[in-house]
Amino acid sequence: MINHVQGTHSPIVDISFPEIEKFDRLPEPRAEGPTAYVSIMEGCNKYCTFCVVPYTRGEEVSRPSDDVLFEIAQLAAQGVREVNLLGQNVNAYRGATYDGGVCSFAELLRLVAAIDGIDRIRFTTSHPIEFTDDIIAVYEDTPELVSFLHLPVQSGSDRILTMMKRAHTALEYKAIIRKLRKARPNIQISSDFIIGFPGESQADFEQTMNLIAEVNFDTSFSFIYSSRPGTPAADMVDDVSEDEKKQRLYILQERILQQAMRFSRQMLGTVQRILVEGTSRKSVMELAGRTECNRMVNFEGTPDMIGQFVDVEITEVLTNSLRGLVIRTEQQMDLRVHESPQSVIARTRKEDALGVGSYQPSLHR
Repeated sequence: MINHVQGTHSPIVDISFPEIEKFDRLPEPRAEGPTAYVSIMEGCNKYCTFCVVPYTRGEEVSRPSDDVLFEIAQLAAQGVREVNLLGQNVNAYRGATYDGGVCSFAELLRLVAAIDGIDRIRFTTSHPIEFTDDIIAVYEDTPELVSFLHLPVQSGSDRILTMMKRAHTALEYKAIIRKLRKARPNIQISSDFIIGFPGESQADFEQTMNLIAEVNFDTSFSFIYSSRPGTPAADMVDDVSEDEKKQRLYILQERILQQAMRFSRQMLGTVQRILVEGTSRKSVMELAGRTECNRMVNFEGTPDMIGQFVDVEITEVLTNSLRGLVIRTEQQMDLRVHESPQSVIARTRKEDALGVGSYQPSLHR
């Protein structure tokens, strides 16, 4: 860096971190409800032309897998039932293992699912080009992984995707979705969309709308493009008017809302497993929790249900939530709850004719 400054007389900033220092100041895990967020990696190597993450967070660095699993086990011991694995490009995770190997994201998902007490796993945010077949295979054999995925695509136009440096086409994105729905037929998909990217024509926008219809997205996070200083896109000519951007955004969001309401109506009369988060915002006499596909459900219940799972029959569909009736409590389900080592030993202790005890571990699966 010194040689660069001396040779060019221009400033330079090094935003990289040694891997050993990237996650060495994380606080002790403390549960604040039945859901917890666990950071497993930081940074991104993709350098999309609109994004500042590689410049502000650095390139991808993954936490050692043992550190991640230990934190989640601690959270499970405090009553956490659902974990959300976090990273700017979470499916690029490659964590070091205790024996010098590398743990892939697919392997990590299965290891997290094996932790007693963890009955739901989510993750965000992922990138299509690293949504590999081994990750898709986890949806086939790991029920703890929810039937809901946020997979940003940004645009349905291959021309715009190239300008964004996304490194995939709309067809390749749809191929991933087809594989996912083969592995998990009931999976719901959400995405991100940038509207009015520099050079976006009406034809480009219509291709995005076609993709939305073909994939049948459940929800989305959609935004009007705004320039980020220091990114390659900031040097492009922003030739889409603000009025046009707003009109396109309105059309897109209305379409997504229609699709979301259709999905909600299809849930009417079905039984959904809900993780009870607490008292409902609508009424202190009711409880509220979320389905696997992240819909909020309000229902009558008792305080002891908070932090547990209940099965709820959906009886009413509202714009932003659902209502239902509890038909089954956690005590009537076959779920793995967290147990201390002492309780496991006591439960599985066997004695022979002489009264000598031995511990006989059993598999949960």
